[in-house]
Amino acid sequence: MSKILMVLTSHNILGKTGRPTGFWLEEFTAPYYVFHDAGDQITVASPKGGQPPIDPKSDEAANQTDSMIRFKGDKAAQAVLATTDVLARMRESDFDAIFYSGGHGPMWDLAEDPVSISLIESFYNAGKPVAFVCHAPGVLRHVKYKGEPLVKGKRVTGFTNEEEEEVQLTDVVPFLVEDELKSLGATFEKKANWQVFTITDGHLVTGQNPASSTAGAKALREVLQEVMA
Repeated sequence: MSKILMVLTSHNILGKTGRPTGFWLEEFTAPYYVFHDAGDQITVASPKGGQPPIDPKSDEAANQTDSMIRFKGDKAAQAVLATTDVLARMRESDFDAIFYSGGHGPMWDLAEDPVSISLIESFYNAGKPVAFVCHAPGVLRHVKYKGEPLVKGKRVTGFTNEEEEEVQLTDVVPFLVEDELKSLGATFEKKANWQVFTITDGHLVTGQNPASSTAGAKALREVLQEVMA
């Protein structure tokens, strides 16, 4: 049984718009059930702890997925989400891997959070798998490895400029995930908007968009099995 730490945002306001944001629900429920059904021990944490904010758009009728429907009938999983641990209390030594869910919220808090940055560096330096889906690869913007950006020279993906434009938030977000990762020296790859796409480079796993959440979680487990073999 592997011990996996899932990290969610605590940020709930979409820039200067005043509109609500948070994490994208599918990006929690899909990987949660990949890990749960594999028998992994899951801990969920956020900067503030407690119930993290769900982006209301992610829960609209048109965005429902099988994992979200399952979650809504799963009282135990709902309790886990409602009582997330405080991120600052988490230690790399207590886990085998870490997974960051996206949504727009992480771009404001986790991307700039020294606790999050240090935690990712600890996992990566220990050779443990680290995974980020959709906007979550943006939290790597200040993460270093041997004094250089962790993503420098790495193959990565994440929410694309075209996808951000399609949701009409290009001028709202603090930075564009694709542009930021490229500026840090990463080799950014992508498929057409909303298509499933993940990349594994060493023990770094990235997924392009919400649809890539399941694939990203499965990729993390594949790396984890190789590391622990």
